[in-house]
Amino acid sequence: MTRQDLQLDWLKCFVAVVDAGSLSNAAGEVHRSQSAVSMQLKKLEEAVGRRLIERGSRKFELTLDGLTLLGYARRILDLHAEAKIVLSGEELTGRVRLGVPDDYAARYLTPVLKRFAPRHSGVEIELDCEQSTSLIPRVASGDLDLALVSRDHSRRGTLLFHEPMVWVGSAQFELWRRDPLPIAVYEGTSLARRGAINSLAQQGRRYRVVYNSSSLAGQIAAVEGGLAIAALTQCSAPGDLQILGSEQGLGPLGPMEVAVYRSRDSRGSKAVDSLHSLLVRTLRLSGSV
Repeated sequence: MTRQDLQLDWLKCFVAVVDAGSLSNAAGEVHRSQSAVSMQLKKLEEAVGRRLIERGSRKFELTLDGLTLLGYARRILDLHAEAKIVLSGEELTGRVRLGVPDDYAARYLTPVLKRFAPRHSGVEIELDCEQSTSLIPRVASGDLDLALVSRDHSRRGTLLFHEPMVWVGSAQFELWRRDPLPIAVYEGTSLARRGAINSLAQQGRRYRVVYNSSSLAGQIAAVEGGLAIAALTQCSAPGDLQILGSEQGLGPLGPMEVAVYRSRDSRGSKAVDSLHSLLVRTLRLSGSV
């Protein structure tokens, strides 16, 4: 049987459903009715001759074929958006209000901005560095256009990759031998803090919080100064600190889901479209989703 060509509208609805987690949420993203989105998905599945999404009573699950197509669909849509911008012959102008945690700024964001800025010198970028727990509500309220965040639930933004979390300590002080274990943590709402404490609880390891800070530099200073050990994203762990694990009586830490989160108010901004597309294309190659 001859397969049909894959229509962009079908792919847009497919990706929207995956990212939004439901037909109703996706409908708002693509400006269509829920029934129209469902019909587009049906047409896409008929075109490829495969079931792409298993429709459960509460949520959608991608099939293996759906997962395969998702990667291609994102690339097709990203290239389509980029081609429209390039061929429009218009120089991009405007402002992008961008947020990023300290953890991800140097490793992940800087290379993207180095590619974006020379090509789009007419775009003004305002960059704020804060923890994800501060950035997420600012994007939701429209105070920021985009943010690279550790997402707090599966429908928050577009997933890029999983960032490993590691325990770090100074070999000079060997604080992991102490009982209770002195730890440095982020603020109370931090996902990293929650993961660290849950890991210690599962190990039955006693601990005491000796340092609280929303600053990555502060966490590192506390560890290097022999005050505590800490749970950090692997990309932010300094090379002079020791990675700790089972040999030091510490259990595993779950990874962070790193996503790019975009405000609804920024829809229609070509400058935001372009930077969002570049973030997705570049950072999906930096880790494993």
